[in-house]
Amino acid sequence: MDKVTVPLIALLFILCVLCQWLAWRIRLPAILLLLLTGIAAGPMLKLVQPEELLGDLLFPFVSLSVAIILFEGSLTLKFREIRGLHAVVRNMVSFGMAATWLITTLATKLFVEVSWEVATLFGAIMVVTGPTVVAPILRTVRPVSSVANILKWESIVIDPIGATLAVLVFEFIISGGGQQALGHTLLIFAYLVFMGTLIGCAAGFFLGMCLRYHIIPEFLHNVATLGLVFGSFALANYFQAESGLVAVTVFGIWLANMKNVDLEYILAFKETLSILLISLLFIILAARLDIAALERLGWKALLICAVLQFLARPLSIAVSTWRSSLSRAETYFLAWIAPRGIVAAAISSLFALKLQNYGHADAALLVPLTFVVIIFTVMLQSLTAYPIARMLKITLPEADGFLIVGGNRLARAIAETLVDLKKNVIVVDNSRRNTPEIRRIPGPVYSNRSLSERTGGDVELAGLGTLLALSHRESENIAAAYHYRQELGKNNIYVLPAQAEGKHRHNLRFSGKTLFDPPASYVRLEHMITDGAEILHTTQTAKYTLEDFRRRHGRQTLPLFAVDPRQQVHFFNNQSSPQPEKNWIVYYLGHADRPSP
Repeated sequence: MDKVTVPLIALLFILCVLCQWLAWRIRLPAILLLLLTGIAAGPMLKLVQPEELLGDLLFPFVSLSVAIILFEGSLTLKFREIRGLHAVVRNMVSFGMAATWLITTLATKLFVEVSWEVATLFGAIMVVTGPTVVAPILRTVRPVSSVANILKWESIVIDPIGATLAVLVFEFIISGGGQQALGHTLLIFAYLVFMGTLIGCAAGFFLGMCLRYHIIPEFLHNVATLGLVFGSFALANYFQAESGLVAVTVFGIWLANMKNVDLEYILAFKETLSILLISLLFIILAARLDIAALERLGWKALLICAVLQFLARPLSIAVSTWRSSLSRAETYFLAWIAPRGIVAAAISSLFALKLQNYGHADAALLVPLTFVVIIFTVMLQSLTAYPIARMLKITLPEADGFLIVGGNRLARAIAETLVDLKKNVIVVDNSRRNTPEIRRIPGPVYSNRSLSERTGGDVELAGLGTLLALSHRESENIAAAYHYRQELGKNNIYVLPAQAEGKHRHNLRFSGKTLFDPPASYVRLEHMITDGAEILHTTQTAKYTLEDFRRRHGRQTLPLFAVDPRQQVHFFNNQSSPQPEKNWIVYYLGHADRPSP
């Protein structure tokens, strides 16, 4: 191995991390920084030459990486999410896709000097959107669930369908066209879908049964899943070229919708792996960009972008949502969001090379044209999605609500107090004994569910920003904290230890903040409630401060949280307790029959 190869590979990994971190800091889509980094490292500075660096492994690496990305995305597709909206998704990946394909093909032929064959192939490539770019937009915008679920399903399902369409167009082109070529293409389509679906269903069922009945040890779940993804992808491609993407997508959807299968750790591993692979792919593929071909396109590429954004997408959505239950605002937002991502970049790179080998020199324009569309759609839509969603009034409420794990007396008392403060509260508990009392609390309640069912996605987190883990089972508190810390952020996770020196106490440091200050325990608070304590409140003044309150009451009371004049709730904890000022209201656990401050 060349002594320069290892430093270059290390450099790529470092650049991936830096781009992701910088994108997080400046709140820009990481894909833009990754593309710019790839262009700078490749055609501009000549530091990274993918063909020289990876050789014959370049396109196998790209193909397997895309397979992992699609599998990871399909693992999040639950059929219940699109109940009542499945017809819209179906139309978007069929009639809507056809409309996009036709309009893009005509625009490409009209504005760019390419053959009908290349224009048709480019139109097929442009039907894909992709979870790698849609997901970050959805996290930033937080649209209503109907819009979010439709866009998520479309972005994942359309990728293998778009790849299949590109394969069919390519086969039609190299077969020479005509009636005979059409028959050959349709036969390939039928075999491709059949093999991909069959192998995907078989792999999903097999792995699901292994996980359900614990045939595979937990420490091998991630490795076994990764191996089966590679195996199903390779097997499908062996029987029918390019059917692997269909197989891994069906694999993921099947697994995601099997009952009694815990996918939490697999999802976490696959998400981390996908972030790394997406970053590497964008830099590597951008490094292959031909600047001369990009200059040759000029402003004509922007015309195609405009057609895609302002004609093809709106028409596609109009066809797909006709007579649906979606509101006009939701339809307008769907018509605006369709960024292209890594699958478009990978497919264009692959077929550009193949067509050039068959004598289509103008196929060299596929890659630069695709990257122009990617940059244009990602930049425009990521920067405008939030203000447009706000203007259309389809964003979720601010995340100032509370998810409470546990239905005991303490948890119910805190929930009722927060509801009185007009806060959105959801209580989750799996004890039938607590159900009647929990259901008296106004607002959504989830009860009689195991933790694995709840963390499977049944809890609607819309408007929720803080987790209060108050169960008497410390293991349940820790499990909930670990699961929700990625969605809510570790700084918004609060855990109550079961005992003052619980056997799991060492885990709490990694789960979130410990309630309260001074650190308390469920046993102590339950004892106080049994002794007649209840949640009371006092208003801070310039003369009566929290320190005065503590000196007066000592261990007879315990401050729980404080509410500032803006009605923001701040919980006392072991890391960053609030410092109440004048006109703040402090809520505490104490006895009403004793002198109050």
